[in-house]
Formats: sequence, structure tokens, C-alpha cells
Amino acid sequence: MRGLFLAALLAAAPFAQAEVALVGAMKEKALLSVNGGPPRTFAVGASLPDGSKLVAVTSSSATIEEKGQRYTVRLGEFAAASAPGGGGSMVLSPDSNGHYSVAGEINGFPVNMLLDTGASLVAIPAPLARKFGIDYRTKGRRAFTQTAAGLAEVWIVKLDRIRVGEFEFANVEATINEAGLPVILLGNSVLKRLDMKTESGMLTLTKRF
Repeated sequence: MRGLFLAALLAAAPFAQAEVALVGAMKEKALLSVNGGPPRTFAVGASLPDGSKLVAVTSSSATIEEKGQRYTVRLGEFAAASAPGGGGSMVLSPDSNGHYSVAGEINGFPVNMLLDTGASLVAIPAPLARKFGIDYRTKGRRAFTQTAAGLAEVWIVKLDRIRVGEFEFANVEATINEAGLPVILLGNSVLKRLDMKTESGMLTLTKRF
């Protein structure tokens, strides 16, 4: 099936009771599982079994409308979920290597982050930091971190805002690495604010503060 992008995720809107999993996406159609049911293909404009409606599809997401409000289900990431009055949770599925990634934003820029409980802080490659407008050499604090290759120079900065799925955090410490991995690591300066529970391979994150 040309244009089909497969992934597994669970999602529910902050205002909705249903769980919608985006299993695949193609032009004007999405392969969805609703409330744990078998995946079915829905065209844009179709009603889902829970009464919501599929209103848009991209290669990596589907937009659902329920009771006049909309939320986005993304491939490989649980966007947000909470019953009315609840605290909200996010469920992530692992990649082929058993790692968990989540989409979000740093200072308003869309990013994808790899969860790393071994990282003390959020770690950002220097080229991306410059793209985000982070003047780390002027405003950051120079430090050193231990890596497999030895000591590496980093700069410690404060991020104005970071969004993880639908969770937002302000004034988060991060390191900027000029010689590190070319990926953003979501470290414990954010993860310590979340409760994490793994069950059947799925990682559930719940915001603590």
C-alpha cells in the first residue's frame, strides 16, 4: 500500500474518553484503532465508532474532532490523555531498538526527543541550539561532562519553555553539546517531573508538577 507509514501509538484528547491509535497514514485516509478495537481504514470526513470525526491526515498524524474540539494523534507518540478533571497521561511505544521518542517543542520550535534516564539534563546539539536562537556561549555556563570518549565541553542554559507531547514545562535546565550526538536527549531535568510506568512494552508518562 503506497504511502503507508506504520507505527503504534495510543491517544485520547484531554476532553475525550475514547482512545484512538494511529496505526498508519496515507493520502486522505488513516488506519485507526478506536478503544482497542481492530485497525480500520477511515477516509477524511468519516465518523469513528466513538462518534468523533476524522478531519485531516498527514504522513505522520491524524486530526480528530469531537464535540466541536480537535486534537492530533501522531505516529509513534501518544499526544495527551485525561478524563475531565484528570491529570493527563501520555503513552509511548518503543522503536525497533527499544527506545522511546516523543515529539514536542523547544522555545516554540518543533522537535523530536529521545528519552534518556541516564542524562541529568535535556541535551541539545549545538547546531539545533543555534537554530532555536539559544545564545549558549554568551548566556550559558561552561561545564564538562563525562562521555565514553572522555570529558566533553558543554554549556548549561535555561530553556524558556519545552513541550513534551501536550505537557509544558518552563525554565528547564539543558546542556548544549558541540561534539555530542546529533539527537536531542530528554533527560532528568524534565523526566523528574513525570511519573513513568512500563507495561507490555508501552511507557506511560504522567505529569507530576
